[in-house]
Formats: sequence, structure tokens, C-alpha cells
Amino acid sequence: MGYGIKILAKGPRACFTRPEMKSERVSYDCITPSAARGLIESVYWKPAIRWHIDRIHVLNEIRFDTFRRNELGGKMPYQNAKKAMEKDADVYVSASDDRQQRATLYLRDVAYVIEAHFELTDKAGAEDTV
Repeated sequence: MGYGIKILAKGPRACFTRPEMKSERVSYDCITPSAARGLIESVYWKPAIRWHIDRIHVLNEIRFDTFRRNELGGKMPYQNAKKAMEKDADVYVSASDDRQQRATLYLRDVAYVIEAHFELTDKAGAEDTV
């Protein structure tokens, strides 16, 4: 086993999206191991190490909340933007013509202690030490 750390991760809102819900964003009940690894890697990333999540402690009661938002139904086609740029013309997307209302079910007031360890990878050089 490698060298371990414990990190307190907390915040007013979190959404660990369930892929099967498609267009509506619905969170899992708590942080997923891959999200915990991503959080740690966003701060302590290095090609020479690989993080492994050992435990996730849920500190706060699991509470959900919702909000609604407006999104565009699609994207502007690349060709439309390219043609407008070539002609030095205005480019726009009409939000009122392509608006869709979506809901998000997210976690409120989350707090976790993430226990993880890392191991050196084959990308570690002679100057890389634990």
C-alpha cells in the first residue's frame, strides 16, 4: 500500500450526476469514488502518482434540494458560424426559440472525509520520491 492522506471536502451544494437520468441532472446520494479521486487529483495531481480511494466518511445528513434552469436545446452548427465569420456577419442563437427548462436534484450542505493513498507509477523518474 502507498502513502495515505485524509481530506475534508465540504460545501453548500454538490451534484454527482447519475448517467441514467439523461437530460435531468440527478445526484447520487453521496460523492462517488471517481469524483473523490478527481477532487484529490485536481489539487495533488502528478503523472508519477496514482490515487486510490480507501474510504469515504459521510459527515452530514444526506439532504436533497432542487432548482430549475433554462438551457438551449442544441448547439449552433459549426458551418453556420464558419459562414458568418467568412462574410463578417453577425452570429447568434435565439435563446427564446430553443429554450428548454431542466431540473436538477442536488445534495445540500455536504461534508465528507476522504481517505486515500497513492502509489508511484511507471512514469516516476529518479527525482520522484514519496
